[in-house]
Amino acid sequence: MTEQSPSLPELIDMQIRTTGPMSVATYMGLCLTHPTKGYYRNADPLGTAGDFVTAPEISQMFGELIGFFFVNLWQQMGSPKEFTLLELGPGRGTLMADILRVACRAEGFRDALDLRLFETNLALIAEQNARLEAYGAKWIDGFDKVGPGPLLVVANEFFDALPIRQFVRGEQGWHERMVGLVDGQRRFGLNPTPIPASAMPEVVADAEPNAVLEVGLASGEVMNRLATTISTQGGAILAIDYGYARTQTGETLQGVRRHQYADVLDAPGEVDISAHVDFEALGTVAKGAGLTVQPLATQGQFLTRMGINQRASALIAANPGMADELAAAKARLVAPEQMGNLFKAFCAASPGLQPPGFE
Repeated sequence: MTEQSPSLPELIDMQIRTTGPMSVATYMGLCLTHPTKGYYRNADPLGTAGDFVTAPEISQMFGELIGFFFVNLWQQMGSPKEFTLLELGPGRGTLMADILRVACRAEGFRDALDLRLFETNLALIAEQNARLEAYGAKWIDGFDKVGPGPLLVVANEFFDALPIRQFVRGEQGWHERMVGLVDGQRRFGLNPTPIPASAMPEVVADAEPNAVLEVGLASGEVMNRLATTISTQGGAILAIDYGYARTQTGETLQGVRRHQYADVLDAPGEVDISAHVDFEALGTVAKGAGLTVQPLATQGQFLTRMGINQRASALIAANPGMADELAAAKARLVAPEQMGNLFKAFCAASPGLQPPGFE
């Protein structure tokens, strides 16, 4: 009889017993991207049958307006004969299919297009291929694997899934939050060695006791690699995610399973774990690489400036029987009490470009 390999929870617990408590970032990384047992390696998390629904699954309008966004930038760059369009975490390929259905109507866009997708989930790659095969998509596993021309990047709900570190303010300084075992159960605790307040960002100098600071080192590394390429080759990155405009304290780490909040320490590999994105930190990295960062917009502001009201009216006129459904989808994307304010649109671009949808 073949011996069954350890489950992901067993592997995590074994690592803690062997080497001691692990950082939240290490735990999050193992849960989401373990090479064979991680959440994003095996699950199809999207849709009503999955764990969450993203904007492209709500309405085609979302992707179509982003298609207009990238055509506008491509034309501002002089309609280069070769450029890379890269999506980070393309899901089922729905967003990119909607983008390209619109963008490829622009003369010369499709001929110049080098489509690349950053994805690790084999099941999702198959779905992406089914939708995007006609565009000659290439799948990559590194951010350096792009063509030599300008680089345009779209990342919808990608940065929120990258591992974060958490630090908690104590009496003697800050302590990193760790994941350990108590009576055989996974529990949060603190590294006993304090980090001097002088080593922490100035913005948290007056933080109250027990305040939590989340630091997305992985997000910064991804942004740095992309921004460095764009600063050399030209282009822009558009990221849409839930997050906050300024670095701040507060805990946002959360787990979601079947559209319900779940304990992040339960069922590793079966729960989607994410945290709000610190857009100020991403902007600082992008500026350091030489890009111009646009004023952060809410998703509602961005989509409205891009013409979602006009697009919804046109779709309703063409499909009057779907008027209520289309109006509800638009409201879900832009209404402040739904996705409109929680989600933000971030853009960093080559100096001189004027990305539409931003003030």
